[in-house]
Amino acid sequence: MKALLKKLRNYEIRIRKAINSQMQGDFRSVFKGTGLEFDDVRPYQYGDDIRTIDWNVSAKGHGTFVKTFREEKEQTVFFILDVSSSQEIGSEGKTKVDIGREICGVLALSAVKESSHVGLICFSDQRELYIKPSKGTAQAYQLIHGLVNLHPRSPKTNLTRALLFALNTIKRRSVVILISDFIDEGYMHNLKALAKKHDLVMIHLSDKRETRLPKLGIVPVLDKESRKTLWVNTSFGDFRQKIAERLSDRVEALASFSRKHQINFITIDTDEDYVPKLLKLFKVRNRTVKTS
Repeated sequence: MKALLKKLRNYEIRIRKAINSQMQGDFRSVFKGTGLEFDDVRPYQYGDDIRTIDWNVSAKGHGTFVKTFREEKEQTVFFILDVSSSQEIGSEGKTKVDIGREICGVLALSAVKESSHVGLICFSDQRELYIKPSKGTAQAYQLIHGLVNLHPRSPKTNLTRALLFALNTIKRRSVVILISDFIDEGYMHNLKALAKKHDLVMIHLSDKRETRLPKLGIVPVLDKESRKTLWVNTSFGDFRQKIAERLSDRVEALASFSRKHQINFITIDTDEDYVPKLLKLFKVRNRTVKTS
């Protein structure tokens, strides 16, 4: 626990220094679009989001007007972390779920420094952990403690159920950071609803072991979620290529969905340094806030 906290602190310092030096803005702006309340209307300008048009005012015949909003002083950041067994792939200490825990921890520490409320939902095919949002350093430590000591009851995944729980539980508009390998089906409807209701950030986690299989002939492969052993021929035809293509297709589908629904999306491999990608994500969000 102490070693993890030290690591998260170092990452937090690194991220905050980079944000302050590279972006010349405060950290709060990376969490755009949360806790917004109506302020006023102004004439439509080229490039404005058409979803902000106030049709009632515009219908009066004096031009097209858009709603303007101001950010509430306190905002909520909700982490939704996939802890199903497919997340356990990776080297010791650097599995997908390990990286997911670290990202939750470092962003929670940073968020509470800006007086944000932070909350947590961990899921498999059921709710594994729920921590109500609150603010303060003690809340961030509670969240990290919960992540470190969590032992999921189920190995399976049900993204649809997890997203439905989030939709019913997170009442106030929040920044929702969803971290998963997204290996599931039929969840896009609820994902779209979550993106419409909240400011959604999606972080896709992967590990090279899922796609770069060596030619070993017929080998036993353990399906971590079903706990069944499957025998596969890794040397047969284009088996390995098809595995890699399936992951690539899934990532591209998620990226396309995110562009369509204005969701911030990044993909992170367990072997890479994820801090630069988080910084790039923050830079995009920071720029979006300042130009909106």
